[in-house]
Amino acid sequence: MKISIYFIIISAAILSMTGTVKAQEKEVLRFEEYLNLVRKQNLGYASQKYNVSIAEASVQSAGMFPDPQWELETTNNGVNKNMGHVYGTSIGWTLELGGKRKARINLAETQWELSKIQLQDFFRNLRADASLAYVEVLKAKALLEVQQDSYQNIVRLAKSDSIRYRLGTISLITSKQSKLEAASLLNEVYQAESAGQQALTYLSVFLSDQKIADRDVSGDFNAFNRDFNLDDLILHALNERADVLAAKQNIQVTKSQINLERANRVIDLGISAGAEHHTEATNEIAPSPTVNAVKLGISIPLKFSNRRNAGLKIAEMVHSRAKVEYQQIEQGIRAEVMQAYQQYRATQKQVKQFHNGMLTEAENILEGITYSYKRGESSILEVLNAQRTYNGIRKDYYQALADNAAALIELERKAGIWDIEL
Repeated sequence: MKISIYFIIISAAILSMTGTVKAQEKEVLRFEEYLNLVRKQNLGYASQKYNVSIAEASVQSAGMFPDPQWELETTNNGVNKNMGHVYGTSIGWTLELGGKRKARINLAETQWELSKIQLQDFFRNLRADASLAYVEVLKAKALLEVQQDSYQNIVRLAKSDSIRYRLGTISLITSKQSKLEAASLLNEVYQAESAGQQALTYLSVFLSDQKIADRDVSGDFNAFNRDFNLDDLILHALNERADVLAAKQNIQVTKSQINLERANRVIDLGISAGAEHHTEATNEIAPSPTVNAVKLGISIPLKFSNRRNAGLKIAEMVHSRAKVEYQQIEQGIRAEVMQAYQQYRATQKQVKQFHNGMLTEAENILEGITYSYKRGESSILEVLNAQRTYNGIRKDYYQALADNAAALIELERKAGIWDIEL
C-alpha cells in the first residue's frame, strides 16, 4: 500500500508538471527580434548615442565667431567746474587670425567622426554579449529537456517496477530503488528549471524589459557552423573592426589638435569703432561749444606666452602616442583573431565527435540494458548507471554545442563581421 501511494505521488507530480507546461505556452522571442530590441531598448547603447549628438553640437559651436562687444561710457570733464560732459558708445570685435576657426571646426568634426565609430564599436560588443546571453538561455532550455526526459524515463520504469513487484517478479528493494531515483531526478529538474529562468531573466539586462521571463526563446545550435579562412579574417579585422578604425581616427583627432595649438599661437587683432558727444562747456576760463567725435581703434596683444610652447609639445606627444596605440591595437587584433579561430576550430571538432555516434551508442546501450532489466537479465543499478551515462553525454553534447556557438560569436566579434542567424 505504501509503495502504491508513493508511486501515485510521483505520478501526480509528473502529470502536474506536464499540465503546467501545456498551460504556459509562452510567446517566442526569436533571435533576430531579440537583437533588434537590444538595438532599440538597451539603455547603455541609448546613453552612448548622446555622445554622438554632443559631438555634433560641438561642431556647430566650434564654427561660431567671437561675439562683438558694445560699450557705453560717460565722463564728467570737471566736477563742479562747468567743463561739460562726454557721452560715448563703441563696438568692438576680435578678429581671429591664423585659421583658428577652421582649426576648431576640423577638430570638432574629427571628434564627431570618432564618436560615431566608438558608438559602432560599443554596439559590436553589446551585440556579441547579448548573443552570448541568448545562447545561455538555449543551453539551459536544452539541459532542462534532458532532465525532464530522464525523469520521465525513470518514472515509467518505477511504474513498471511497481507492477512487477506486485506480481512478485522483483523485490521490494528493487522497486523502491527506481522510485527513489525518480524523486532525486525531480530535484534536478527543479534545479534546471531555476537555471533556465535565471538565464532568461538575465536577458532583461540587455532589453530593459522586466517582462522577458514571460517569453520563450528558440534557435538551432546547428546554425553556428561556419568555415573561415584565418588570413581573410585577420585582414578583415584590421580593415573593418570598429576599434581599430577608432584608433586610426584618433590619430586624425590628435593631428587636428596640433593644428589648433599652432593656430592659437597666432595673435588676434581687436578692432573697435565708436562715437562721442561732448556737451557745451560754460566755464569762464575755457568755454567750448558742443562737439561730436568719431573714433576708430585697434589693439594688438603682446604674446609673451608664445615663448612657452608647452601646449603644442603636449599635443605633438599625444599624437605620437596615438600612432603607437594604433600599432598596438593592430598587434592585439591579430592575436585575438587567431586565438578565437583556434578556439572555434576546437569546439567544431568536439561537436563532430558527438555527431560520429556517441549519442546514438549511449542511447542504444540504455535501451538494451533497460530491455534486459525488464526481462530480469540485468540489475536496476546497471539501468541507473546507463541512464546517468546517457544523461551525462547528452549534457556534454549540449555544452559542446553552446561552447561552439559562443566560440563563433567571439570569433565574429574579434573579426568585425556578423552573419549569425538562428
